[in-house]
Amino acid sequence: MRKTLWIFCLLWLLLHRAASQLLVDIVRDFETSLLNNRIPDTTNFLPEYDFIIVGAGSAGCVMANRLSEISSASVLLLEAGDQETFISDVPLTAALTQMTRYNWGYKTEPTPNACRGLKQGVCNWPKGRGVGGTSLINFMLYTRGHRRDYDEWAAANNTGWSYDEILPYFKKSERIGIRELYKSPYHGRNGPLDVQYTDYKSHLLKAFLKSGRELGYDISDPNGEHLMGFSRSQATIRNGRRCSTSKAFIQPIVARKNLHISMKSWVTKLIIDPETKTAVGVEFMKQRQRYVVRAKKEVILSAGSIASPQLLMLSGVGPRQHLQDLNISVVNDLPVGYNLQDHITLNGLVFVVNDSSTVNDARLLNPTDIFRYIFAGQGPYTIPGGAEGFAFVRTPSSDNGKDYTDMELVLGAGSLSGDRFGTMRNLLGITDEFYDYMFGDLQNKETFGLVPVLLRPKSRGRISLRSRNPFHWPRMEPNFMQHPDDIRSMIEGIEMILQLAKSQAMTKLGTRFHDRPFPGCQHLPFASQDYWRCCLRLYGSSLQHQSGTCKMGTDSSAVVDPELRVHGLKHLRVVDASVMPNVPAGHTNAIVIMIAEKASDMIKNSWRMRTDPAVRN
Repeated sequence: MRKTLWIFCLLWLLLHRAASQLLVDIVRDFETSLLNNRIPDTTNFLPEYDFIIVGAGSAGCVMANRLSEISSASVLLLEAGDQETFISDVPLTAALTQMTRYNWGYKTEPTPNACRGLKQGVCNWPKGRGVGGTSLINFMLYTRGHRRDYDEWAAANNTGWSYDEILPYFKKSERIGIRELYKSPYHGRNGPLDVQYTDYKSHLLKAFLKSGRELGYDISDPNGEHLMGFSRSQATIRNGRRCSTSKAFIQPIVARKNLHISMKSWVTKLIIDPETKTAVGVEFMKQRQRYVVRAKKEVILSAGSIASPQLLMLSGVGPRQHLQDLNISVVNDLPVGYNLQDHITLNGLVFVVNDSSTVNDARLLNPTDIFRYIFAGQGPYTIPGGAEGFAFVRTPSSDNGKDYTDMELVLGAGSLSGDRFGTMRNLLGITDEFYDYMFGDLQNKETFGLVPVLLRPKSRGRISLRSRNPFHWPRMEPNFMQHPDDIRSMIEGIEMILQLAKSQAMTKLGTRFHDRPFPGCQHLPFASQDYWRCCLRLYGSSLQHQSGTCKMGTDSSAVVDPELRVHGLKHLRVVDASVMPNVPAGHTNAIVIMIAEKASDMIKNSWRMRTDPAVRN
């Protein structure tokens, strides 16, 4: 009962901007006593473990689960953050979670072609900090990409990474909760990760799906045989609440004696023997004390696309000249930090509609929806980050195959104009001035949003060190839309959204584009290509799918081999989004979980170790 009352207070407060910081502080005081399943925090360490996993994000949680299935192996999981609490449970309020300590709060360097009109002229890059990583703060959408994405990985000498070879690993982790997909050969029924629809279904979603048919697309399962098409959002949700990788992979196994989990443990260096080129352990700080723990078999780096390359470079693995400029001894000269990719988006495309099923801050503050969510896990609070549906489409000028989508269109159950208390715009970096000018007179109107997402970016950025201090952020240079094809694709994606809004199904709901020009672009002909270029340069930003910075491959641009072992080094692997050669056309959380599932089998096979049949999740 105490937890129920607290959740009621949480939902009442969490949308109020003025109360946000107060709420975070209150949660810090109450969270420990309200946890159902505490993760034991290791403070006494063995001198050595078979496997040391750096980072308890989505990949690290999977690795810890699967490697600790080997009853004869000792596993240490190190995480800089803390365990999750119920503050991250509510799917609709994902933006609020990103205002808490569970977010590293990264900000990029200024980039010429995006984010210029956002706060401080830079892009926000929220990344998860805690057991569960970014699965604690993301929008929970579950998509895997296109078959061809992985076949192209395999064609580039990444043996074992074709679609047919990786599909079993997607299925291994999944517990599909969508009845009509129970018999699908593309879905798993017995994995630890729940994938479900929300129970809420608005009139907008129905119109969106009908619009897809009008435009010649099928209603599809985006994780089935064909990616192309319109669909209802599939999300990592369990009974209306967020199903993080902590809930799925860690909390069920906390009693395993061979798994030690150490939180608030900041890894500062990988210990690599320069003579034998072998990873032998890690150095980390916990409670202001320095620890060194050795690895008998392997160190597995799962710190993500930003921190994994940072740790490699701090440890002497990276571009020779860059490391020498910082007076770091070079252990191995590799192109660490290059090949940075991300999915690009443009927020602020808002549509007014004659329908009362839209979602906004003010409407959600009612006891009916709150109690329905608390006691039944139903209603609008179950919508993952507000994203009710999505479409995978092909832009008219795409040079990809006819069934090879390059653009995603995401349907928001509400829009930025309904963000009265500021949690979403704070996440995106949108200024109050922009919001007041664009949407100040729309707060009491029914609105929804459509968001274009560039799925196959050709631009590449870089992660590099700012200093030798491991507690300093690295330098993050996104280089968004540096390639002209990326701008072309984004403009065509925007034009497809405007076309979709004029469909018969949308017109029946009275859909009208809010065509007020974006600040800074008023001098250009509205909706012209020059106008949209201006909008993208000022307000284009990231969908937070950073990847590729420790590229898998066999050529000179690669950091790890197809077994995810760092080239030229022994007993060191990277297992996270950084190893992707090219980012697939999907939301990367599902893909990272698949990579970790496959990597765990690689490691077991490498050391000829097998899962204990008696071990269960």
